[in-house]
Amino acid sequence: MSAWDTITATIASEFSDIGDLEQLTRLVLRLVLAALLGGMLGLQRERQGKEAGIRTHMLVAAGSALFVLVPLQTGMDEEGVSRVLQGLLAGIGFLCAGTILKLPSEEHVRGLTTAAGIWMTAAIGMACGLGRETTAVISTLLVLAILALERPFRRLGLRKNAQSPES
Repeated sequence: MSAWDTITATIASEFSDIGDLEQLTRLVLRLVLAALLGGMLGLQRERQGKEAGIRTHMLVAAGSALFVLVPLQTGMDEEGVSRVLQGLLAGIGFLCAGTILKLPSEEHVRGLTTAAGIWMTAAIGMACGLGRETTAVISTLLVLAILALERPFRRLGLRKNAQSPES
């Protein structure tokens, strides 16, 4: 075997983690779906002028899916996958903490909804990575509904408080 044959065989073996077309389709579907669902959430946040937008949410969702897919591809047992999920959640918690601000001049904390959205985006990405696509889609629709209904609910609450007599 020539040096060139050795090099090409080594390169081919390094890229052989996808065994067949079915595995490739599954991998692409899960990663793309995670990115698209994350993008939907990020678009909503971006339209609201929030710091974490489309790219952040797409990366969090796709990254979460990948962190789940790789251990599954390697045949890791449930206990090992559980440890990966725990590490992923800890890392996402660190990322979320970076979005929360408490300004000295303000009484309230900013960024909690953004942090919760990133946390939920990671969970949706994990669902995609685990092959729970329907769960991921339904969860995304639920989050979008929650974010869309926040203002009407808030207005209802303010109107009710404005109408009630003061003590």
